[in-house]
Amino acid sequence: MSSPAAVRRRTRVDKFEERRRELADAALLALADLGYARTSLRTIAEHTKFSHGLLHYYFADKVELITYCVRRYKAACVQRYEGGVGEAATPAELAAACADGLAAALEEAPLMHRMWYDLRTQSMFEKAFRDDVAEIDESLQDMIWRNVRAYADLAGAEPNCAPAEAYALFDGLFQQALLRHLSGAEEALDDFRSRVRELFPRVVG
Repeated sequence: MSSPAAVRRRTRVDKFEERRRELADAALLALADLGYARTSLRTIAEHTKFSHGLLHYYFADKVELITYCVRRYKAACVQRYEGGVGEAATPAELAAACADGLAAALEEAPLMHRMWYDLRTQSMFEKAFRDDVAEIDESLQDMIWRNVRAYADLAGAEPNCAPAEAYALFDGLFQQALLRHLSGAEEALDDFRSRVRELFPRVVG
């Protein structure tokens, strides 16, 4: 049985983490709109209801805040996306569900995904980002691979590529669709859905 002191410590930790989540969620829109290069804790504070001092109390710097925000958003995206493909009974249904899920995630928050690609690019220059970016990338690769494996199982076949190769192909389509969508191409999302559906049989032999 936990002691009263241990319970109080857990309560403080829980409240601290809850406050960090609240601040991060409020900062996400400002980060997504401004991008990495144009943000600091002060500019983020100016775009939210929270003070610079409060943000700095909970996050050491903008690197910590940005990586925390992106981790939370990408984890939520993975959870929502995988929840939408679990009911597929045929290869075609799974490919369509994956295509719809990825397109919906892109359409729902394109600026958030733009921020992710910005952060991934910055990790080539900012060492502080690299471990977090690598971990997020790995979780996204695992998500894609689980669906490639599921498609292969439904098709009674085997993938003809490695997990990293499959991720590169799907991520490339996603990034291209994001660029076209942000540029105002009306057909970007429909084209993306079609290309994702067509990609599955190509990565499964």
